[in-house]
Amino acid sequence: MTAILGLNLNHPDASAALVLDGKVVAAAAEERFGRRIKHDPSFPQNAIRAVLSMGGISAKELDFIAVARDPSQNRAAQVSYVLRNPISGGMAAMEHMRRARVDLSISDMVAEAGGQAPDAVKAKLVNVEHHLSHIASSYYCSPFESLTAGFSYDGSGDFTSMMAARCEGTRIEVIDRVHLPHSLGFFYTACCQFIGFDGFGEEYKVMGLAPYGTDKYLGEMRELVETRSDGWFKLTDGYFGMHRGGEGGKMDDNHRIDMLRLFTDKWTARFGAPRERSAEMTQREKDIARSCQMRFEEISLHCFNRLHDLVPSAQIAYAGGCALNGVMNARLLRDTPFQQAYMQPASADDGLCVGAALWAWHNVAGGRERFHMTHAYWGPAHTDETMRRAAEQSQCPMRELPAGQVPKAVAALLNAGLVVGWYQGRSEWGPRALGNRSILADPTRPDMKDVINAKIKRRESFRPFAPSILQPAVATYFEQDVFSPFMMHVVKLRPEWREKLPAITHVDGTGRLQSIARETNPLYYELIESFGALSGIPIVLNTSFNENEPIVDTPEQAMSCFLRTGLDAICLGRYLVVKAEHAHLLPNA
Repeated sequence: MTAILGLNLNHPDASAALVLDGKVVAAAAEERFGRRIKHDPSFPQNAIRAVLSMGGISAKELDFIAVARDPSQNRAAQVSYVLRNPISGGMAAMEHMRRARVDLSISDMVAEAGGQAPDAVKAKLVNVEHHLSHIASSYYCSPFESLTAGFSYDGSGDFTSMMAARCEGTRIEVIDRVHLPHSLGFFYTACCQFIGFDGFGEEYKVMGLAPYGTDKYLGEMRELVETRSDGWFKLTDGYFGMHRGGEGGKMDDNHRIDMLRLFTDKWTARFGAPRERSAEMTQREKDIARSCQMRFEEISLHCFNRLHDLVPSAQIAYAGGCALNGVMNARLLRDTPFQQAYMQPASADDGLCVGAALWAWHNVAGGRERFHMTHAYWGPAHTDETMRRAAEQSQCPMRELPAGQVPKAVAALLNAGLVVGWYQGRSEWGPRALGNRSILADPTRPDMKDVINAKIKRRESFRPFAPSILQPAVATYFEQDVFSPFMMHVVKLRPEWREKLPAITHVDGTGRLQSIARETNPLYYELIESFGALSGIPIVLNTSFNENEPIVDTPEQAMSCFLRTGLDAICLGRYLVVKAEHAHLLPNA
């Protein structure tokens, strides 16, 4: 057996994955454990411990440790940037050197995380370039073996913001890169910060806000980021402040990411003063969000069409933080020559660990067998006894149900208007709740979005909730029949269904759908099917099981969220628990 531990470490969304004989057996982000800090960038010791446990091996049995970072790459581009920008470039170089020094002690840190003596871990260390890890995470998990275009784009990694590749069989051939300071991810983040979302990883809020705005500032956005004669893009000098805190920002003393400002004073001269986080959201911010999203789509389409010229295939596998833009993902299938696209569920940096491990399997260990990822459930599971104990300790009305009755019982509560926490099986890998750590509700109720925002999620009112739908029903309810098991596409609902599904229909008539196949999650499929039998619509509202924190990991965390929020009910495995006022809705014992 060949055992490979993949790591994203000391970088936002630190994570670990275990690959045994070329197959992913476990993957998890550090944010779900320990300190439970969103986008935790620290060394992923808890995630390492978890994936080794799930794989049933010890750290000393590892053959390779694959790290999704290669400081030796792109040196010429770094030197050139430092010479042109001695202050900010020098800070960037120091950050790269610091991260390179960390690599020297990784084996010892893995040994400590796994409870082994430092010299017990003999695994070979393999460095895999950041964007190569992104492409590997998608292509090596895809069903594609013939010629496929590979692509990655985000803020930055190893001094690169974009990579294009030609993929076939087990080979990934890098054909081009875009180096810093040019970054489509930095452009989007600068807009995000200017609007007042200055925390790390809040770009999805810009995408949610954009439909409320107009393209008033599209001309200005076209001046800020331009297409290049070589086919990609460049940022206009003077508007963006790169590397003031290194790639991705710095980790503060509380293990949170300190994002320094990416936009310069030239933005203020052009757009006025940036919005403070607590200030009222005005039409200006909505228009900036809309214009930013439109320019992002224009540049992305330009890049994808250029990529198809270089790799003339109908297939594309891509990843990176920008690949979480579901509006663009749907447009790719409508407006480019690519007809089949694959993205794994953790397209941001939490997915790097899997990409690095699979790259090491094929390119260092010599593995030929490919792996196809069809589901996202690679995190920890907890025992029936643990769930029962958490349910009983709540001291709320509860029922222990036969396993076969769980979907119908929960569907009945949803149909009665209750908001239900749904906790089943292994947790999802990636940022989305995909039916195992979810909060569910009836999407047909006009007040449901406001109820969940006010009582549970306590988030911005403009942000939409997602629909989970049975795969065979997608074409009935949505204009674009796309298979999106990992909730990666935003598409328009058919006009006749928009008013009937108010809780999951955004202001522009779209929904970020998750399409469920029976074979990938039979229990969740049966729940939605049962709800459809009662309501006439095989769709449920699905949002992540959390309250301004990482998605719950343990039954105890799930029960705590249930008790302190306005959740009406929770289903922990076979154990159905409700607040006292809903006791009459429990099925008979």
